[in-house]
Amino acid sequence: MGYCRRMNESADKTEYRLQGIGCAPGVARGKAFVFLQKNVDLPCYKIDDVERETLRFDRAVAKTREQISTLIEEVSAQVGPANAEIFSAHLLVLDDPAVIDETKRAIQVSKLNAEHCVNSVTGRYIDFFSGMEDSYLKERVADIRDVAQRVLKNLLGEAQENSPERLRNRIVVAEELTPSETIAFDRSHVLAILTDTGNHTSHAAIIARSLGIPAIVGLRNATLRIAQDDEILVDGDKGLVYVNPSKKTLDVYEQISLRRSRLEALIAEESVKPDTTADGHFFRIEANVSGKENLETMRKMHIYDIGLFRSEGIFLRSDRFPSEEAQYEEYRQVVDALPKNSNIIIRTLDIGGDKHVSSALMPAEENPFMGFRAIRFCLEFRDIFKEQLRAILRTSTRGNVRILFPMISSLSELINAKEVLEEAKGELRRAGIPFDEDIPVGTMIEVPAAVAIAEDLASEADFFSIGTNDLTQYMLAVDRGNEKISHLYDSYHPAVIRAIAKTILAAHRAKIPCGICGEIAGDPAFAPLLIGLGADSLSMTANSAPRIRYILRHCALSDMQKLARQSVFDPNPRNIQERMTHFINAVLPTE
Repeated sequence: MGYCRRMNESADKTEYRLQGIGCAPGVARGKAFVFLQKNVDLPCYKIDDVERETLRFDRAVAKTREQISTLIEEVSAQVGPANAEIFSAHLLVLDDPAVIDETKRAIQVSKLNAEHCVNSVTGRYIDFFSGMEDSYLKERVADIRDVAQRVLKNLLGEAQENSPERLRNRIVVAEELTPSETIAFDRSHVLAILTDTGNHTSHAAIIARSLGIPAIVGLRNATLRIAQDDEILVDGDKGLVYVNPSKKTLDVYEQISLRRSRLEALIAEESVKPDTTADGHFFRIEANVSGKENLETMRKMHIYDIGLFRSEGIFLRSDRFPSEEAQYEEYRQVVDALPKNSNIIIRTLDIGGDKHVSSALMPAEENPFMGFRAIRFCLEFRDIFKEQLRAILRTSTRGNVRILFPMISSLSELINAKEVLEEAKGELRRAGIPFDEDIPVGTMIEVPAAVAIAEDLASEADFFSIGTNDLTQYMLAVDRGNEKISHLYDSYHPAVIRAIAKTILAAHRAKIPCGICGEIAGDPAFAPLLIGLGADSLSMTANSAPRIRYILRHCALSDMQKLARQSVFDPNPRNIQERMTHFINAVLPTE
């Protein structure tokens, strides 16, 4: 990336390091741009015509809605619909009567200008949510602040964008960043992003990963310790920031850069080789997708099966529940675009947690990750659930479709979900609509209860899929969105490793396959361990596949099984991590 030998003027300055949370991989070097976000300067004055001022506010809201809708289209085309859903949440703020109607009432009662009333009303909500412990509700602060700033700037007639030139080829340092600011940075060719606040799952972090911009969050005081134009080296993989990097540090990263370049070349050479281990055993790589926009990347990465289709995208993009026909069309387009004989696992609606829909459809909860979400919502609203199941069943005549139920925590939930599926089948039979009568039905294993009763669930399921993101946070009682305890979210924890091992063993005893579809499936350090534990497939973001394939092709299954046996009985997470890291370092090229 050209970060190593560009500047020498800081050689006389002392190097120091900052440690944060690496949330978007990659290494970058450049000068700092300390992004000092300021509130818009707001006038406050009495108005004579309340109706005219309310109309001015309505026009600003309408213009903001138009801007966000355009942004959703741009982001969807650029980095996929899953990331555009972040901005869909901003539209929900504009449609929330608690914000809009209260602002209008403030204009009418106070007879003060719209800018002052917008700032006053949204400020109260920001203060209210900021004081809460729940990370989901705290995350709404960024949404409200982002939308409020847009409305205020439209009222004042100010431009939305910062000057691209001042950010070009810079490393942006900020207290926090809104999704709108982050997506704009890509157009300015920002080298990397550093923030004082945030965590791996914050919206800005998600967008940075999608854009391929190295990013580190949770640095706490980077804006105080880094000066404008300081030379910085960013290691997004390790969450490290080197301010005024020394020649020794630059030399180290020069070698890292050369090693990565060589590895990328080797990976490209092997892209069309069979998916077999060094000792001839087949392994399966699948893709996690949110819509047809992801399929082109799948093709480029030579992935032909979908291990997780997140069906909630169409729900999150709408202010009402989509019709059966709309859902069928969404699923059909994906299935039809796949090569013949490809497999696709469609996960049924998984809203709640960090996937929020309109408050009119699903009221906010104090602890949404543990609340009314996924299969719990579907079994409560069976008509909505049945509509989706009919749409999926109709699609099953067009390809190898499987159904996956999320967040199952009891055998009765799985049985009840299958009963609704049978009702949907009966309705289609009576209507003369064809479908696959033997469509496979699986369950996600993502809560400790499901691990504990895996043998029972296996008696009712055709396959398992382990969702390691939720499984890790529930096993460790760590909210993965809470930056205060994010250091406790540890996939190397022996409880997590043993839960995965137990689940795979239960599946195989019942003679059903078990795949992995969480973040660790696409983690190079974890892939050999998961295959060694017996995982039948690894489903991941398509861009992660080439490196995973290279590693697995150069490992013997017997060695991976030995790694798994050693790790699953180790009580020390750091020992497990070091063993896994050492294992893949022995596979990757050193020169």
